[in-house]
Amino acid sequence: MVQLVNIMELSLLPQLKLLKNQLFMYVPGKLHDVEHALTDVGTGYYVEKSADDTKDFFKGKTVSLTKQMEKNQPTVQEKHAMKQAIMGMMSQKFQQLTVLGVSQTATAKA
Repeated sequence: MVQLVNIMELSLLPQLKLLKNQLFMYVPGKLHDVEHALTDVGTGYYVEKSADDTKDFFKGKTVSLTKQMEKNQPTVQEKHAMKQAIMGMMSQKFQQLTVLGVSQTATAKA
């Protein structure tokens, strides 16, 4: 059974846990029911699930994210290599401009 729950209406009792609030801080709390978990399914939505369903949800999420990372890795490496090449070229141009500026200053003083 899936049920949307307003996190502000929860009664927090027996087991001490840390709950994430909207400011990404953790505050102490106690779980009233350890067989069910309030699962953050994204974009501010929470769903009450059994402990096993919650574990399965996060295992699936982990597999999905791992696949996405593996898929994006070549693109990230290519963009990093392009950034390094651009930074190298910019450094060379900066050095050339610095040398040119120094030589122009020296000729202006002479």
